[in-house]
Amino acid sequence: MKPRKWIWQVLVFIVLVGLGVVAVNSVQSSISDALKPVSDMTNTLATQVSEAMHPTPTIIPDPVTVIHEIRSLARLETIQYSVEKVITAETRQGSFEFFVGDKLLFVAHGEVIAGIDLEKISPEDFEVKNQILYVTLPEPEIFIATLDNEQSYVYNRETGIFTHGDVDLETLARQAAEEEIEKAALEDGILEIALQNAESYMSLLFRDLGYPEVIFREVVE
Repeated sequence: MKPRKWIWQVLVFIVLVGLGVVAVNSVQSSISDALKPVSDMTNTLATQVSEAMHPTPTIIPDPVTVIHEIRSLARLETIQYSVEKVITAETRQGSFEFFVGDKLLFVAHGEVIAGIDLEKISPEDFEVKNQILYVTLPEPEIFIATLDNEQSYVYNRETGIFTHGDVDLETLARQAAEEEIEKAALEDGILEIALQNAESYMSLLFRDLGYPEVIFREVVE
C-alpha cells in the first residue's frame, strides 16, 4: 500500500505544479495586457518628442512663378572642373570669442564650366587664303561657377555660450566658396584649356566642311 500512496503523492504534486505554472502564465499575460496601453502611450510619446527635437523640414514652393527673361544661347562648353574647397567663416572673434563668437568650417564642392560664346562670332572672323581657313574665335569665358548643394556641407560650427550664431554666416561662406572655386579654376588655367579644346573641336568641324587646313588667329585687342 505504501508504494501506491507515494505514487499518488507524486502525481498530485505534479498536477499542483502544473496548475501553478498555468496560473503564473495567466497572471503575467493579464499584467502584460493591462500594461500594453501604457507601453503604447510611452512609445508614442517618445516618437513625438523625437520628432519635436529633430523636425523634418517642410518645403512649400510658391505656386506663382515669375520668368524675367528668356534668351537663346549658342555656347560651346569645352571644359568642366570639379573643385573642392574648405572655407572658414567667423565673426566676433578675439577677447569675447568664448561668449559671443561664431565660427564654422564649410566644405564646398562645386563645378566650373568654361568655353566660347559662338554668338560673338561674325563673318569678319573668317578669311580664306590659298585654301587655308583663318579663324578668330572669341575669348574663352566662364559660363558656370556654382556649388553642388548635395555635396557641400558645414563640417563644424562653434558658437559662444551667449549666442546661437549669425544666421547669415553660412550664406556668406557659400558666396565666398563660389568665388574661391572660380578663382581656383582660373589659376589652374581653365580658360586656356577651354580655348584649346574649342580650337580642336572647331578644326574638326571645318575640315568636315571641306577646309583641309585651319589656322586660328589670336584675338587682337
